[in-house]
Amino acid sequence: MAKTYSDLQRHALNGATMGTRWSALFHAPARFNAGGLTAALQAAVDEVDAEMSTYKPDSDLNRLNLSEPGNWVPLPTGLMTVLGAALVIGRASGGAFDIAMGDAVSAWGFSAAEADPEEIRKARARQRRPVADSLELDWQNRRACRHDDARFDLNGIAKGFGVDRLAEVAAQYGIFNGLFSIDGELRARGHLPDGQPWVVAIEAPDISKRSAHSVVELTDAAIATSGDYRHWISLGEHRLSHTMNPATGMPLVTSPASVTVISERSCMEADAWATAMMVLGCEAGSVLARQMGLSVLFLDRTGTRIGATGSFETMDELA
Repeated sequence: MAKTYSDLQRHALNGATMGTRWSALFHAPARFNAGGLTAALQAAVDEVDAEMSTYKPDSDLNRLNLSEPGNWVPLPTGLMTVLGAALVIGRASGGAFDIAMGDAVSAWGFSAAEADPEEIRKARARQRRPVADSLELDWQNRRACRHDDARFDLNGIAKGFGVDRLAEVAAQYGIFNGLFSIDGELRARGHLPDGQPWVVAIEAPDISKRSAHSVVELTDAAIATSGDYRHWISLGEHRLSHTMNPATGMPLVTSPASVTVISERSCMEADAWATAMMVLGCEAGSVLARQMGLSVLFLDRTGTRIGATGSFETMDELA
């Protein structure tokens, strides 16, 4: 006799990764080995972190960042995949998504080091060129080459890739319906046991508390949000977002309060485009989103009011 959704048990797995938490929510029969899946999911995100962290001195990304320009560096498949996607989205966004901002991220204190005024001056004065001119990928031999001293930072795309890996590993264990997340990046596979879509909250851009602005229904899609309200620094009376402007080598001075992107392809793509849209802003970002067929929601502040502009509808505005 076929199992009904009432025969399934809810499983909520989680663990630490990339300075935050990963989670996996799904329903499975009572006999399901949740412990085995938990270990496999943790191993998957640990692998992503070991490859792409800027905090781990021996990560594969830092090995590339410390290589001599002109030398080819062998890299694991996961990192090659993310670097390749970063170059594609960098070109498609007109340079708004740029992973060669590692020097600026570090200089402004958004990495392991504290803010350094001298490094900030260097980052702002640096003559930047398209990241595709700084990084070359050799797919056949699975290696990469820096053509200058650019330092790469994958904070705007690695978590999304990590979410995709969670969903892939769960599928290997027979879980094809679930909700997987790392921080503000999520991927919905399939649907709830009763056939309904997954319901995901879009966070209100509030620096003082965590609350939902609205909710959206997802089936076989990924969603990612980037904003100015979680990671920021104060400079006089100004609050500067952790998102870097490739044109200036400094944090965004003006930007949307947050941008949420839905992708039916991957959470990695949604993650990177959310960062790009923060840089582009609502007007230019909306034009490009329409051209690219992207589903994007911009939230902007006007005093205490939050206004929404975008190409997908939320179910309810809660804030």
